Amino acid sequence: MRREHQTPRRAFIKSSALAAGALTLPRVSIASSGGSPNGRINIAVVGAGGMGGYAVEQAATENFVAICDVDDARAAEAYDAHPKVPRFKDFRVMLDKMGKEIDAVAISTPDHTHFAVAMAAMELGKHVFVQKPLAHNIWQLRTLRKAARHYNVITQMGNQGHTFEGMRRIKEWVDAGIVGDVSEVITWTDRPNDPWFIPPERFPPDTATPPASLDWDLWQGPVDRRQYSQAYVPVRWRGWWAYGCGSLGDIGCHTFDAPFWALDLGSPTKVEAYCETPPGDGFISMNSVVVYQFPARGRKPPVTLKWYEKKFDVPKPRRWEAGKPLPAEGGMYMEGTRETLFHAGMRPESPMITPADRFMEIKGELRKIDRLPPVGDGPIEEWISAIKGDGPAPGSNFDYAVPLTEMVLLGALAQRTGRAIEWDAEAMTVKGQPELDPIIKEPARDGWQYGENLA
Repeated sequence: MRREHQTPRRAFIKSSALAAGALTLPRVSIASSGGSPNGRINIAVVGAGGMGGYAVEQAATENFVAICDVDDARAAEAYDAHPKVPRFKDFRVMLDKMGKEIDAVAISTPDHTHFAVAMAAMELGKHVFVQKPLAHNIWQLRTLRKAARHYNVITQMGNQGHTFEGMRRIKEWVDAGIVGDVSEVITWTDRPNDPWFIPPERFPPDTATPPASLDWDLWQGPVDRRQYSQAYVPVRWRGWWAYGCGSLGDIGCHTFDAPFWALDLGSPTKVEAYCETPPGDGFISMNSVVVYQFPARGRKPPVTLKWYEKKFDVPKPRRWEAGKPLPAEGGMYMEGTRETLFHAGMRPESPMITPADRFMEIKGELRKIDRLPPVGDGPIEEWISAIKGDGPAPGSNFDYAVPLTEMVLLGALAQRTGRAIEWDAEAMTVKGQPELDPIIKEPARDGWQYGENLA
């Protein structure tokens, strides 16, 4: 890596070591500490294009103190809207130069760089928001959780649906026994699709000179260098295992969220994937079914959860209107001993008991159930509120988001390898398959290693 990219990393290690005692002390909210004179928090944004636009929008409601993006073209809209906010291409340079002015960092980079940015920020005691999926491999996930606890910072994964009222209704109905015992969950998606999942015409893909606006070396981050190709950027990286986590990484944290939370699923013991042959080396399968097996949890029975991608026929619920199609864009349903709970789309905006006439029949009963408190308008808003001391810990904080995302990445591991995964959660390994360890904990190139001190 170029020398100017290594220097800030060395500074971070040194400053982290010197400050470790202070950073492990309990933190208090910005509001209660009086750290910001106007009651606002100082937010830096890493990744301004795509989903980063949401982070930029929310940062602007606080003290927007820094913006970082490896591609000036992707960040142009944010730069134009906030011309006085300092700009950086390397998040390590940003943290090195402005660390004392930053309270919190919102991260909306591609999957393969989530971990490095979040770790570098937490090492300096910064609260972090990270878009889903939280990390690119399972070791990174668990290390992020360790770091959040060690540095005692407020964390959140960008899982919009977890803040929805519909999510709370699902949890309430399941906890109240409306649905009964659930042993089967069906989920589906319209992914992989354009513009994110487009395989190149040939493998390896055609290469070119990177555009002048893009620092291609920084974009690759911890991954072994390869030549620039339009087959990777700006959004096609999701289809490459080196950078993304496939359709599951894109949508799984949304669609699995409700059953994971409401049913207390925890860690699966076995995951299998049935996949079409990928179009080329290093690329995802363009269609698959993933089957998860979860053990009993106390009095709750074992659960089989299935994930269907776009080309497969999704089985309809047992309790369903005759002749009514399932929504093509995706959805989720739980088959209970008493009722079937369903929502359309990747997130639970309008959950219902199906069929519709049954939903209408029991609405009065549903209204009597105690309501969970609302949490606000969205995940960044919830995170900001918690930092200020105006609300509880975010619902998708790393203690929750890590096991949810681990479930997603185990499915991606089965898709990527074509193998049945018998998961030993305690040992963080696939039983009898140590050759998969380099995917569970991927190597990082020099200058991008984080978290080894927390192992």
